[in-house]
Amino acid sequence: MQYRTDPKSGNRLSALGYGCMRFTRRGGAVDQEKANREMKLALDLGVNYFDTAYIYPGSEVCLGNFLREYQCRDQVYIATKLPQYRVHAIGDADRFFGEEIQRLGTDHVDYYLMHMLNDAQSWQRLCALGIREWIAEKKASGAIRRVGFSFHGGTGQFKELVDAYDWDFCQIQFNYMDEHSQAGVEGLRYAHGKGLPVIIMEPLRGGKLVNGLSKETRRAFDAAQPRRTPADWALRWIWNHPEATVVLSGMNDETQVEENCRIASESLPGALSAEELGLYGRVLQAMRKSMKIGCTGCGYCQPCPRGVDIPTCFAIYNASYADGLISGMKEYVMCTTLRKARSNAGLCVKCGKCELHCPQHLPIRDALDSVKKRLENPAYIIAAKALPAFLKY
Repeated sequence: MQYRTDPKSGNRLSALGYGCMRFTRRGGAVDQEKANREMKLALDLGVNYFDTAYIYPGSEVCLGNFLREYQCRDQVYIATKLPQYRVHAIGDADRFFGEEIQRLGTDHVDYYLMHMLNDAQSWQRLCALGIREWIAEKKASGAIRRVGFSFHGGTGQFKELVDAYDWDFCQIQFNYMDEHSQAGVEGLRYAHGKGLPVIIMEPLRGGKLVNGLSKETRRAFDAAQPRRTPADWALRWIWNHPEATVVLSGMNDETQVEENCRIASESLPGALSAEELGLYGRVLQAMRKSMKIGCTGCGYCQPCPRGVDIPTCFAIYNASYADGLISGMKEYVMCTTLRKARSNAGLCVKCGKCELHCPQHLPIRDALDSVKKRLENPAYIIAAKALPAFLKY
């Protein structure tokens, strides 16, 4: 196993982290025995970072049971998350954290995240409730060792959030398909430049970079040398970035654990050759043939006077054809709508300023209309009204 150092604390974190969201379930409950075997194998192979969350059903309890069963709490770093969108008074944070500590069977959390904190305005809402003071008290008592946030959104919003507080780490979605969407490589390097360890989630885009690939995309992988699986190529691309600290994988099979640990043990920053890196361009070119909008995510169209996150809207719109409409709508709501300041395509007033700066001369206004028609459908309208009220955004 390769390890990368957390520059804030000096902790040596395994390059591969165990994502505890996708444990096998039987009869609606987590299969504890199966999860124990998989986590123990990962631990034996050098994984020392385990990531869970309050809202992952049964996950914190399962991880806590595993740690007690094998008496290995002092061998691992636990990361879990506060459902900050459900915090309406500071007492809520105390209640959620108390439940998490009990579920995990520990007296402290090593890496604690504000879950799905997607813009600086949402952070300011928490600050008005007293979250800074709450964090300071928990850190002083040792109950929380390091505080960060997990993020879904665009690069600009990510940078603002990084600068809004003296964070200890952050977590972003990052893979070769999202190099210029979500926080993107620009956000990754920005956070790293601020001295933050960056935890990577969705390295395989929820399996989309492995399953359901087009015939042309598979041909590109099959022709590549050396011969590797699509998952192997995807993981190595991330570990090739020295700024990525831990890459999370939601493993629920011992074969997956062994394979991912092997890849992690072989992957070093900057290890991919120019010829190997060229494969990703060919793969993306094959993937983009099914894309509806030819946006590269360069961001020259930003900022929009009305707050539309144009590159993110286009990236999700394109992905909704590759990954399916339901998957696209979930990402669209999460990245553009579940925030204090929305950034969805429907905010466009067709001023045209974006088109003046687009190096590809895309008809951005018409394209945003297409995004709105596909993703801001009746189901979206219901969700956009109901979810913020439910979460008190």
